[in-house]
Amino acid sequence: MIKDFVKGLWRENPVFVQVLGMCPTLAVTTKAVFGLSMGLATTFVVVASGVVISAIRKFVPEQVRIPMFTVVIATFVTVADYVLKANFYQISKALGPYIPLIVVNCVILGRAEAFASKNNVSRSFLDALGMGIGFTCALIILGGVREILGAGTIFGYRILWEGFTNWIIMILPAGAFITLGLLVGAFNMIDKKVKGQRCGN
Repeated sequence: MIKDFVKGLWRENPVFVQVLGMCPTLAVTTKAVFGLSMGLATTFVVVASGVVISAIRKFVPEQVRIPMFTVVIATFVTVADYVLKANFYQISKALGPYIPLIVVNCVILGRAEAFASKNNVSRSFLDALGMGIGFTCALIILGGVREILGAGTIFGYRILWEGFTNWIIMILPAGAFITLGLLVGAFNMIDKKVKGQRCGN
C-alpha cells in the first residue's frame, strides 16, 4: 500500500513521467501560487472521486462506467470550483476555465479507469493521494521556476536582487514549454542516476 502512494510522487509522476494533464500544467503555472492552487484542487477531485468510484465499482454496470466516472468527477469539480470562487476569488479568476476543465483531466480519468475501478477504497485513496501530491509538486516546481526567472519572486516574495532583468519569456507560453522540457530532462537524468546506483549496489 505504501508503493501505491509513493509511485505518484516519483516513479509514475503524472507530469514528469506520464506527461498527463499538460493543458493546466502549461497554462496556469506562471506563478507558484497558481500551480499550488490548481494542484490542490486537482488533488481534492482525484482523491474524492477515486474513493467514491472504488466504493461503488461493484454496483455499476460495465457499459456505463465511463459516464459514471464523468458524473462523479464533475460533482467534485463543481465543489472545488465554488469553494475557490467563494473563498479565493482572485485565484479563481486567474485560473479561469482551467478549474472546470479538471473534469477532463487525464490524470483523474486515468486513475479512475486504471486503478480506482479495480481496487478497494484504501488502495484507491493512497493511489489518488500520491498522484495528486505528485501533480501538485510538479506544478509548484514549474510555476516556481517560471516566477523566479520571470518576475524575480516566489509566492509573491522577491528573492532576486533589484537589478535582476526579468526573463519575460518565462511568463509567456514559450517559457512553459522550455521550462517543462528542461525539468523533464533533469528528472530523467536524476532517475537514471538513482537506478544506476541501485543496480550498482
